[in-house]
Amino acid sequence: MNQSAVLADLRERIALIEGACARHPALPFGIEAIDRHLPAGGITTGALHEVAGSPELADDAAATVFLAGILARCEGPVFWCLRWRDLFAPALHLAGLDPDRVIYVEAGSDTNVLIAMEECLRHAGLGGVVGELKKTTLTASRRLQLAAEQSGVPAFVFRRAAPIDDVASGTAALTRWRVTAAPSEQLGIPSLGRPRWQLELERARGGDPQLWTVEACDETGRIGLLPDVAHGPRQAEDRHAA
Repeated sequence: MNQSAVLADLRERIALIEGACARHPALPFGIEAIDRHLPAGGITTGALHEVAGSPELADDAAATVFLAGILARCEGPVFWCLRWRDLFAPALHLAGLDPDRVIYVEAGSDTNVLIAMEECLRHAGLGGVVGELKKTTLTASRRLQLAAEQSGVPAFVFRRAAPIDDVASGTAALTRWRVTAAPSEQLGIPSLGRPRWQLELERARGGDPQLWTVEACDETGRIGLLPDVAHGPRQAEDRHAA
């Protein structure tokens, strides 16, 4: 690809992103230390986002609950598109996402998941559309971004069991998140504290990668930031060494 084509492609991607931010509101986390690093101050509706865990089962579950917490704070039904139905619905309910709001689309393959997502995103008034995918292409992500922007519905590509060093390239997603399990608070008694996560913003328009240690979603879908833990930019070499 020559320089002119690269510049044209970059301008097109920026225009798509800026158009979504300008036309649609954002859903803030309510935590200033996180929201200030996000386009429009939160999870932009009418845009595509990516969420990933890791091959560890606990991380995959943490990423699922993180996503459920975001959707719990959106209004309207949620379409969850997946290859086969292996989602544990009670876990979504613990993060505030009522199972009655979730409509499952068992698509059978990544290709069919993409088709289902795009079709669902054509309908305004939804709380969100989720698609569980192993990988996606730049062209496919652009189509999802455009459909989300036109309807105003937030779209999420959920990459379950995604390796830590599997960094997505060539995507139209506005933000990309990585959620991994972290040790909970030591209570001093035989009991379990509130789960904690390492929440990494791997990519966001106009921002640097960031890392926070947070408390997992409560029954309203809200995470909590730990005041006694240092947070800040995380360099690329640190992420790959983790």
